[in-house]
Amino acid sequence: MIGTVDPTTGRTLDTYRFTSDRELELRLRRAQSAVRINGERPISERVRDFRVLAELLRARREDLALLITLEMGKPITQAWAEIDKCALACDFYADNMADVLTPQRVDVAPDVAEVRLRPLGVLLAIMPWNYPFWQVIRAMLPAIAVGNSVVLKHADNVTGSAKVLQSLFDETFGYGALTHVVLPPHRVAPLIEHPIIAGVAFTGSNKVGALVAATAGRAVKKSVLELGGSDPFIVLDDADVSAAAAAAVRSRFLNAGQSCIAAKRIIVQRGIFGDFVEAMVTELGKLVYGAPTETGTDVGPMARVDLRNELRRQLEVTVAAGARILFGGKADNRTGAWFPPTLVQVRDTYSAAFREETFGPLGAVLAVTSEEAALAAAEDSVYGLSCSIWGADRDAIDRLARRLHTGSVFVNRISESDPRLPVGGVKASGYGRELSHYGVTEFANVQTVRSAATSRSNP
Repeated sequence: MIGTVDPTTGRTLDTYRFTSDRELELRLRRAQSAVRINGERPISERVRDFRVLAELLRARREDLALLITLEMGKPITQAWAEIDKCALACDFYADNMADVLTPQRVDVAPDVAEVRLRPLGVLLAIMPWNYPFWQVIRAMLPAIAVGNSVVLKHADNVTGSAKVLQSLFDETFGYGALTHVVLPPHRVAPLIEHPIIAGVAFTGSNKVGALVAATAGRAVKKSVLELGGSDPFIVLDDADVSAAAAAAVRSRFLNAGQSCIAAKRIIVQRGIFGDFVEAMVTELGKLVYGAPTETGTDVGPMARVDLRNELRRQLEVTVAAGARILFGGKADNRTGAWFPPTLVQVRDTYSAAFREETFGPLGAVLAVTSEEAALAAAEDSVYGLSCSIWGADRDAIDRLARRLHTGSVFVNRISESDPRLPVGGVKASGYGRELSHYGVTEFANVQTVRSAATSRSNP
């Protein structure tokens, strides 16, 4: 049995029993049946379903957002935005699925050929807690569009959100299109290996992602991994300092810093470093740190106490190594998972807050002497998810962007996911892509059908 906990107060919200072996088998078989049904449905019906899901999300926005806030501490206005983004993704797929899914004719005269996107089957989605609705929508909506069905193993602390997601998908696509299960860690590998499971999508830590990939690989099953990130935020000496500083604060501290694509390593050229830090500290002073249910709150608690404790360790080790606290840094010992917005200046790329992924409201800023030094600092990481570059010289920015080993580069804007564009990483940040038409093909059987030309002669 597991329980969900309000990170604001430490109060238990609800408890859930693990899915039994018998019930798991029933759900797998229902999911398998859903593939047979949905895979043959006309594209026009699938498009209609996406619009229905968007309407449901918008109609229930307040309740869904409050559930997110209660389970993982996201400020309510940001939880509203998460639901809005899910609805927009549904709109995008409703508007574009017909073109993506229509079989593509290929000229192989005299034969006739076309390429079709067919479902792989039942997919296992192992999803994280930081965006409990958006992560599932962005990873699995394209897969369901093709005709796959999904077994969702969500993070334990957002099990209530998983339960509601299933009910929304039941209403929209019919029972079995998405079904959630509650499992202890030792039962996940056998589920990946189950003959009904055709592929697995995982978003989470590198350590667990490696185990998921290894298990899927042994079973010769497709996997898509979106793992950790320690995204660089590069500020060149011709950047708009005030705009870049405001953006750095937003990117680092949105969702209490609990985002894979947050600006975790802020790299600033020395010529503007003092002005930039001053501007960033000013922006940090404007943040409202408090109860996530209040509409004026910018930063609430972290999602779990154990995560808060790990971030405290990273801060302590970083300061012990010579980093200077520029803002915050004092322990918040209230009941719950509280950690105040904190910014440190590190001496080099070896500091824990710069070298490790910091998944919370702790930013690290580093001064560098040149564009080349900025590039070297950005590349000095095992991660390669995304990067944000700020400056006025587009040629210089393009030179940097071409040499960065990241899945995405954002210029004079923060890193963010968008249904119209693929998202994913390289290096230790994983492989595969979600969203856009690229996300549709990740879990599709790209099937070639070639028919020989035939001729009939009259007797």
